[in-house]
Amino acid sequence: MVDRLEQENSPGFDPQRYLGIARRRYFHFLIPLFVGWSAVWTISWVLPPIYQSSTLILVEQPTMPKNYVTPNINEDLQQRLQSITQQILSRTRLIHIIEQYGLYNGKHAKRSSDEKVEIMRKDIGIELVRDVGNQITSFNVSYKSRDPHVAQQITGELTNLFINENLEARQQQSQSTTHFLEDQLSAARQSLAQQEDKVRQFKGQHIGEMPDQVASNLQILAGLQGQLQNQQDSLNSAKQQRVYLQTLADQDRTLRVSSQGSDDTAVGLPALDNELTRLKAQLADLSSHYTNRHPDVRKLRERIAQTQKARDQVFANMKAHQRETKGGNAEDNDEPANADHKQEGAEPQIQGQLRSNQIEITNREHAIANLNSKIELYQARLAEEPIREQQLADLNRGYEESKANYAELLKKKNDSAMATSMELLQQGERFRIMDPPSFPQKPDFPNRLKFCGIGVGVGLALGLVVVGAFEMIDDRLHSAQEIRDLVAAEVIGEIPSIEAVSDAEAARRKVLFAWASAAVVLVAILVGSAFSYLRG
Repeated sequence: MVDRLEQENSPGFDPQRYLGIARRRYFHFLIPLFVGWSAVWTISWVLPPIYQSSTLILVEQPTMPKNYVTPNINEDLQQRLQSITQQILSRTRLIHIIEQYGLYNGKHAKRSSDEKVEIMRKDIGIELVRDVGNQITSFNVSYKSRDPHVAQQITGELTNLFINENLEARQQQSQSTTHFLEDQLSAARQSLAQQEDKVRQFKGQHIGEMPDQVASNLQILAGLQGQLQNQQDSLNSAKQQRVYLQTLADQDRTLRVSSQGSDDTAVGLPALDNELTRLKAQLADLSSHYTNRHPDVRKLRERIAQTQKARDQVFANMKAHQRETKGGNAEDNDEPANADHKQEGAEPQIQGQLRSNQIEITNREHAIANLNSKIELYQARLAEEPIREQQLADLNRGYEESKANYAELLKKKNDSAMATSMELLQQGERFRIMDPPSFPQKPDFPNRLKFCGIGVGVGLALGLVVVGAFEMIDDRLHSAQEIRDLVAAEVIGEIPSIEAVSDAEAARRKVLFAWASAAVVLVAILVGSAFSYLRG
């Protein structure tokens, strides 16, 4: 029961009360509403209009597929746009544009160059447009100015700067990449030449000790050993020949001092025959291996001819001695000089053969010494071959690395040069104007229609505040309910109001005036809003 009484006594929403307030305070509400709206609307017309011109720039992908020509520049478009924007919004560029078009010469004429640059940076707008994959496909460039023609011109200038800066930035970056690779390639070429020179010098310093020369060294060593064996055999034969010729010389001297009638001259013939048989057998063996023009064959033929000549001389001396023995003393007395001449004829030839034999022995010994030194040289080369192989492998490893680095840099340089050529021909990624800079027909600021809405809101708030204030300072009672709330006792009866005709007429005129005032204010707001929309 208590809750019900509290609920009945608690104040709630009373439409009659608020309707009464509206009837009493309509004028206090309409005037602030109109004043608030008109003030904001007037401000929208007082503020200087700002026109904005904008254009859309499309980011075109390279016309050449990346499979054929790989770009050699940074593919991060957002980073490149930031760099280009910073260059365009630099103080030097903006001051040049400000001076070229005479910007900010009105109330901003007394401002410094840095302040004008800051104002212009605020007037420039750049907005990126991305696709579903968050990739930049285009971007908007805009500029705000009080003159629509100036806004359009500056927007066109900024657009050209973006396009030109992008082309120049891509070309410079591409050329820089190519120049860098050319420098690296030149350094790699020098390194490769140095490695080649090291390998060449190493091979020149160790001729005959290289791994690829082992087979030829073995073949040459085998040939030298064969020649050494032949020379040693020839030296042994020459020494045997020397012993034999020395024996012949001794026998010849014995014949010359021996008495007549002695048959000792026949002693040397078997030895000479045996020597001839041995030399001929040796000649047959050499002829089976070498031609007749071989030095050993020719020398052996000379020795056979000398031996044959010595045998013939000994045989002739023996025949002459026999004839002298049969002819008696008369013959001996008549021809002593002739006999002595025949006996002494063999000694010079034998001595000549001994000298030739000594020369041959000396030559053979020198040849054997030379062959031994050569054999030692080639044996030393074969012993050094494993060390040289390791050293050459180390040099070749450095050479192959330099060669591979050079080949890789050469390929990159050629690819980069092709990409640079593509950029110079403007076949790479570039910016293209989709929409030319627009000519603004209406100002971007202030938006007078929006200002009308703001003015209505301000007027409503101001009217409510004024009505509330008047209600708070008004201490009069305007309804029976207020009296009931004020008096603690219960009301037993009510006296009905007696309204005169004049009062009723006045009340009616008051209502009509209220509606007329509201209509005037509403029409004024609507007309002002329409005017703002059409002329704004």
